[in-house]
Amino acid sequence: MEKKDKPSVGQKDNIFDLEEELKKLPGKPGVYIMHDAADAIIYVGKAISLKNRVRQYFQSSRNKGVKIERMVSQIARFEYIITDSELEALVLECNLIKEHRPKYNTMLKDDKAYPYIRVTVAEAYPRIQFARIMHKDKSRYFGPYTSAGSVKQTIELLHKLYKIRTCSRVLPRDIGKERPCLNYHIHQCQAPCQGYISQEEYRAGIEEALDFLGGNYKPVLGALEQKMNEASENLEFEKAIEYRELIGSVRAVAQKQKITNSDGEDKDILALAHDEHDAVVQVFFVRDGKLIGRDHFYLSHVEGEEDGQILGSFVKQFYAGTPFIPRELMLQTEIEDMTVVEEWLTAKRGQKVYLRVPKRGTKEKLVELAGKNAQMVLDQDKERIRREEGRTIGAAKEVAGWLGLANVSRMEAFDISNTNGFESVGSMVVFEKGKPKRSDYRKFKIKTVQGPDDYASMREVLLRRFRHGKEERQELREKNLSEDYGSFTRFPDLLLMDGGRGQVNIALSVLDELHLDIPVCGMVKDDNHRTRGLYYQNVEIPIDRNSEGFRLITRIQDEAHRFAIEYHRSLRGKEQVHSVLDDIPGIGPARRKALMRYFKGLEPIREASVEELMKADTMNERAAKSVYHFFHPEVTDHSQTEP
Repeated sequence: MEKKDKPSVGQKDNIFDLEEELKKLPGKPGVYIMHDAADAIIYVGKAISLKNRVRQYFQSSRNKGVKIERMVSQIARFEYIITDSELEALVLECNLIKEHRPKYNTMLKDDKAYPYIRVTVAEAYPRIQFARIMHKDKSRYFGPYTSAGSVKQTIELLHKLYKIRTCSRVLPRDIGKERPCLNYHIHQCQAPCQGYISQEEYRAGIEEALDFLGGNYKPVLGALEQKMNEASENLEFEKAIEYRELIGSVRAVAQKQKITNSDGEDKDILALAHDEHDAVVQVFFVRDGKLIGRDHFYLSHVEGEEDGQILGSFVKQFYAGTPFIPRELMLQTEIEDMTVVEEWLTAKRGQKVYLRVPKRGTKEKLVELAGKNAQMVLDQDKERIRREEGRTIGAAKEVAGWLGLANVSRMEAFDISNTNGFESVGSMVVFEKGKPKRSDYRKFKIKTVQGPDDYASMREVLLRRFRHGKEERQELREKNLSEDYGSFTRFPDLLLMDGGRGQVNIALSVLDELHLDIPVCGMVKDDNHRTRGLYYQNVEIPIDRNSEGFRLITRIQDEAHRFAIEYHRSLRGKEQVHSVLDDIPGIGPARRKALMRYFKGLEPIREASVEELMKADTMNERAAKSVYHFFHPEVTDHSQTEP
């Protein structure tokens, strides 16, 4: 591959010339990468001919659609990577989209890792394990499954049925080295670690477990029913009940795998439903001819795209990240680059993969069923979004109405935490459209205030927050960049203070000093420390405690308090550990950790002798004596070391 890099926007001597760079585009396959003014990657695409494809974006005569028009208006430069084939371009495109998650690519929102059942058949005494990743390690894998709970339930059942070991001992090397574990004593393992069962007999149980995982449940059900009847005839009713419960568990596992066809092949069935902004893709997973599960996935940025484009984006992103590729994908509609995608999936699987769009019969009905499920999820999601907007955007509008403000999209709240003035800290939490925006949360360690002065501490925090924001704004203006690129540059539509008149006046004085005009509102509490109203413009405004606006104010208040408390607790914990151990000569971070790990607390360290202290990792005699005499200054070195 050959990469063609372009100079960054903003270079004084080498401004990106769009017309000139378009002329230089080669008529070869490759990947093109669009950048905005801040040099962020906003779109990645592939092309059979870079020359033809990239030029299309900048031709005014073409009807591009709203999303592409918006994207093109933000392109400051582009770069491209030439590849040897369209297939190589497809692979590179998938990798770049996954790495950079560009703003204008149709994006798969879910990043799920499906569970597998792993049987370590290469071991002398195999184990059955839960796995998230399918490695090339000579083990046998079953799945992927859509429910981690079902996988764990099945593994637990197999351990009970066939008494499979769960330990990590290396057998036969470690046979007899340690006592058998609890599983042996409760009759859920036959203790191969003690040699109580031969390798041949143990492997016979593993083969039956493999048969079970393959879907053959009849032999184990027959054997369990026979044992249950025998136990009942012998009046061993507790055993009979155990067998009955096992039979119920086997039938429950078997019931989850419904037969869909008799060809016994692996396939995925994919269909979608979408509205103007979002799409849902429903996938049915068929393994060995059995429907083992289904799942749905959300995609964003689908404005103006057709079904084939959306489904194609999903197929490329989803199967780029999953280790298992089925033999066949049954699709609701043809996708873009269908032949190339089929070739790519074949290469990933190592065997031929077929992409088909069934037109009649059972297969077409299955795709139709997947489509109906996708539409149902999308409809339900719309209802969920409507309810969510009521408690977020709707709640924010309600707060704005109480205060007579046009808009309170962004709210910032602050809180102070300390213990008698020790390690005072401040917290800043941000809510946008009624939801927490945790990436904009900030912590402040109080620097200028001594003692428990919350008003002075709050003043310091607010000054630092808004001064920093003004400085960042000025720097971005000088670089001709949008203020959205700064971390502190976005100022709130409403400033919420965790208190009444006093806190509000502190905030107003800071804003006045910095010449900023931001509405400030105090959260007034009752005698039970619950918010009873809002203090705004020298008036206490009562609020309805049953309203969504009240619940939003409460969430913001609790979040600011939680964030401050957690930060203060972390600093307090570090300071306490430092003051006791880090001040001891010869005790650094490694030895401090070793002492805490070995003794589990400061008191046992304080009471330990030199010999006991030396038992901790990294501790030599000199370090141990240093610790001992730190806690026992009245004891001389001679008296401590005498027998």
